[in-house]
Amino acid sequence: MSAETYDGRERVIAFINGKGGVMKTTLSANVGGLAAASGYRVLIVDFDPQGNLAEDLGYTETDRDDHGRALAAALTFGGAVEPVRGVRENLDVLTGGVHLEQATAALASKAAKDPHGAKLALAALLRPLAGDYDLIIIDCPPGDETLQNAALAAARWAVVPIKSDASSRKGLAAVAHRLDAVLEINPSLDLLGVVLVGVGKSATAVQERARKLVAEAFQDDSVLFNGVVRHSEATAQATRERGLLVHELDDAVRKGPKWYEVIRGEAQAQSLAPKSSGSVADDLLAVTQEMIARITAAEEKTNA
Repeated sequence: MSAETYDGRERVIAFINGKGGVMKTTLSANVGGLAAASGYRVLIVDFDPQGNLAEDLGYTETDRDDHGRALAAALTFGGAVEPVRGVRENLDVLTGGVHLEQATAALASKAAKDPHGAKLALAALLRPLAGDYDLIIIDCPPGDETLQNAALAAARWAVVPIKSDASSRKGLAAVAHRLDAVLEINPSLDLLGVVLVGVGKSATAVQERARKLVAEAFQDDSVLFNGVVRHSEATAQATRERGLLVHELDDAVRKGPKWYEVIRGEAQAQSLAPKSSGSVADDLLAVTQEMIARITAAEEKTNA
């Protein structure tokens, strides 16, 4: 299959960075979940051998979680793959996990004889599925060049989450290299933007320095999203232990018993329900809205 015959990329977003620990999976799960809750038909592709998306969406160690076995087999041998349906309303998933390591080895071997075919392996799988969805999100692994290239070859947009530290910003160079590596077979691929994560909104000096460095790296002041995503360790632990997305956890907190009801013995205190979930949920909603707005603006410009 050539790039010209794959026409399902229009709404495919790859969350990617050359470094781990920058909330790629958090963004993939929560942006996808928020978009689905607003009525978009969403498919999330867990393309990471760590398979952490299962924890964020609450299907880990269930019969839905095959740890990437079906996805790895389809990438290696070809053929169709069936998403896990109804993980949330309007939200399906291609599950990932440890079996994707086998796909990495198989695609790396294939690349020696057919480099384009290896890079287009995921694109081939997504093409027959693309028409069923308004948005496809790929959660990329941090350091697997083979899988990253396949993800970008299947995508229209790349979104790069970074922290303000130097090592996270260095991941931008690796992403730029990956983008260049697939442009020949996917010339429609473009950078949708960079999302600053893990920074307190009160740390304005840190934010401004990070924004300046990102703008200099891309020679573009607009590449960085206006919204940032704060990190709360309590919220991160609570969401994964409960298998809830951040806005779902926030809803649980809002609907939970009041402190005075607990003191009076009229209700039991909620466990694992940090109040910080509200601020993180607001951040993720703002980033999701900005992401959709950027895609919509680009599509309108193209169609004008």
